[in-house]
Amino acid sequence: MIKKTTITLIGILFFHLGNAQNALIIPDTLSGVNINLTLQNGTKQFLSGSSTNTMGANGNILGPTLILNQGDFVNFNVTNQLADTTTIHWHGMHVSAENDGGPHTTIPQNTTWSPSFTILDKAATYWYHPHLHHFTDKHVSKGIAGMIIVKDNAEAALALPRTYGVDDFPLVIQTKDFDSSNQIVVHSNSDDIVMVNATIDPFLDVPSQVVRCRVLNGSSQRAFNLGLSNNQTFHQIASDGGLLSAPVQLTRLLLAPGERAELLIDFSSMNGQTAFLKSYASELPNGIYGATNPGMGAGMTMTGYNPNPLNGADFDVLQFNVGVQTVNPISSIPSGLVTVTPIPEINSNITRTLTFSPVTMGPNQLNGEFLINGATMDLNVINYTIPLDNTEIWELTNQSGISHPFHIHDVQFYILTRNGVAPAINEQGRKDVVLVKPMETVRFIAKFETFSNDSVPYMYHCHMLTHEDGGMMGQFVVSNPLSVADNLINDLGISIFPNPSIGKITINFSEHPSSIIVYDVLGRERMTIKEFDNSQLTIEEMPKGINLIMFEYGNDRFVKKIIVN
Repeated sequence: MIKKTTITLIGILFFHLGNAQNALIIPDTLSGVNINLTLQNGTKQFLSGSSTNTMGANGNILGPTLILNQGDFVNFNVTNQLADTTTIHWHGMHVSAENDGGPHTTIPQNTTWSPSFTILDKAATYWYHPHLHHFTDKHVSKGIAGMIIVKDNAEAALALPRTYGVDDFPLVIQTKDFDSSNQIVVHSNSDDIVMVNATIDPFLDVPSQVVRCRVLNGSSQRAFNLGLSNNQTFHQIASDGGLLSAPVQLTRLLLAPGERAELLIDFSSMNGQTAFLKSYASELPNGIYGATNPGMGAGMTMTGYNPNPLNGADFDVLQFNVGVQTVNPISSIPSGLVTVTPIPEINSNITRTLTFSPVTMGPNQLNGEFLINGATMDLNVINYTIPLDNTEIWELTNQSGISHPFHIHDVQFYILTRNGVAPAINEQGRKDVVLVKPMETVRFIAKFETFSNDSVPYMYHCHMLTHEDGGMMGQFVVSNPLSVADNLINDLGISIFPNPSIGKITINFSEHPSSIIVYDVLGRERMTIKEFDNSQLTIEEMPKGINLIMFEYGNDRFVKKIIVN
């Protein structure tokens, strides 16, 4: 630990002396309608001495940036060559539950998961990362994370920087803790090494013009209070799920784990100069991970949080070295962007109330686990069944001593209020993560449209990965009450469980079908069962993937979908 602490302090000194040592890594890109990702173990030389064991997608650490076009139907193949089972979740994207990559859709070792879906999302910066229950922090901290850039016609019509790696840069900001053998420590509050795109002490050469930074907070727990070293203004043009109606001028941007923001920085008059992207953590209020005190008061402590030179102190994140312009540079900030149409509150069908609380009250609560509505995560419990096309208000109240970045799958939402007050302008766009501070109530509105599945749930959870792995998560299904086949199946007393399955399912029925036929997703018959005597049937070896189970009752046929991992 002495070696790591010394290196960290020297690194911070280098930051403040303006001597970033390493050129920022710019991840490769993948585009088109066929995307292949291989999850693999690797190594990387972060610190002097031993190399660090890592995980990555198509490489040793992190993953390629996926560039996708709205409206394209994209086929993915995600092959798991790790020693662990894992998943891949398309964070922020509007996809069906079976394609979402939550903890039910596992990818065992040496298997391939092949989701396919139409890109329905607006132009924005999304990301992908593992989501296996109890192992999300391990797999993300070890390195599996990548950006997704979605393009659409509305964004293409704007005069914005969009040449990847030239004037449009992905910035995955993370902090990590290394042990004395230079290995990444998982579930640690001593994350005192800052990196961008898996680069420690990074510098980036930028042209003297307007550049675009797509910033992702990919940290397990830490929030960043971003600003430029000379207090130069910058403009936020997009939040999690899309462009804002107009650029918002800022000098600070609080970015919680899981959140993304697209920033325009005007370096036009700075040729030959240096600037820094910083985190002004000294300005963070108590109760946010990264502030002087992670809890509301100094009496609330976290094991390993102090001493940590990053907590409550300003530090450099990335050094910009400004050089000559490119050909045809973007030299001005647009006055407007796209039309943003929030969902009117009057459209809501229901308000759901979610309360965050610690398992253990008192000053030591930050070292324990946290609950949503008094419950911890149970993969066998569906917390909410939401009718398809429901518009809902979710009211989040934080009764714990630390802030929680709340993330919901499936939908983008609009923040209505923070403690009864309208959100800041840059929070009035589409969001999928919102930081809820201690003793704060946040209300948002969302519409649950397009996809329904009674069997495969979506997640909602705190995006502090230690809290998520500890059980601060719940799940919901979106149900289509107009599904005639499902209603008829229910009327016949047919139930199938578990769904998803790992190869064995049990079917109950009150009325005996004449036969049961299993088809794969391509319509190929895989299994026919005609002889069974009881009102319960167990099938020991189901084909892997998406299966369609047909129940025949004379001339009537009813189909149910099941996923086998």
